[in-house]
Amino acid sequence: MSVTALYRHDFTLLSSEATVTAVHDDGTFELDQTCFYAASGGQPGDTGHVLRADGSRISLDAARHGATKDIILHVPLEGQPSPEIGERLVLAVNEERRAKLSRMHTACHLLSVVCSFPITGAAVGEDESRVDFDMSETIDKDAVTAELMKLVEENHPVYVTWITDEELIANPGIVKSKNVRPPVGFGQVSLVCIGRDASVDSQPCGGTHVATTGEVGPIHIAKIEKKGRENRRFRIRFGTPE
Repeated sequence: MSVTALYRHDFTLLSSEATVTAVHDDGTFELDQTCFYAASGGQPGDTGHVLRADGSRISLDAARHGATKDIILHVPLEGQPSPEIGERLVLAVNEERRAKLSRMHTACHLLSVVCSFPITGAAVGEDESRVDFDMSETIDKDAVTAELMKLVEENHPVYVTWITDEELIANPGIVKSKNVRPPVGFGQVSLVCIGRDASVDSQPCGGTHVATTGEVGPIHIAKIEKKGRENRRFRIRFGTPE
């Protein structure tokens, strides 16, 4: 059964109600709708808990996709019970962790604006993220940090628009990643836009983000590593350079 991924339409949604539609032998379970982000595209899945009708709580270790992208599995922490099919639950995402991941993910998009090279890999973390670029140029990390912070401080809006699968296929240049293609087959693809009328950036992405670039806060490039003749790894961290 296909699930409604509520986070795709509202990055700020941290709680919702849902009905259990499937429970698997490994304890994971599916819901008719969820605000838990399922690990994808380099961003980890949400953690948190669900509340049962009797007031008891099931703590979740992760949310991840199943065999296909239209399946989202909610993974209880070891030793935690699983709910019953048909049970009504109240979902609660770990707010602090989601905020860090959303800030970091938006920071990665800003980095792709400052460094306009094809992306060969990325991983979003709570305290540090990395983005790999297909580039051989030498670039100063402090100069990149300054450009990133300029975009942050300009406080551009961050929002989602939608295009059809056909529009994406007809415009392959909007995809910045060399190795990962956005999933098609659902009829629509979400574009994360930065700036009024997407004046700063627009790229297919299903991850979570902040509402304005100002919410990213202070960030800096901690290190630029050479990972091959034509590959550079940028490490983004919160705060100001030491």
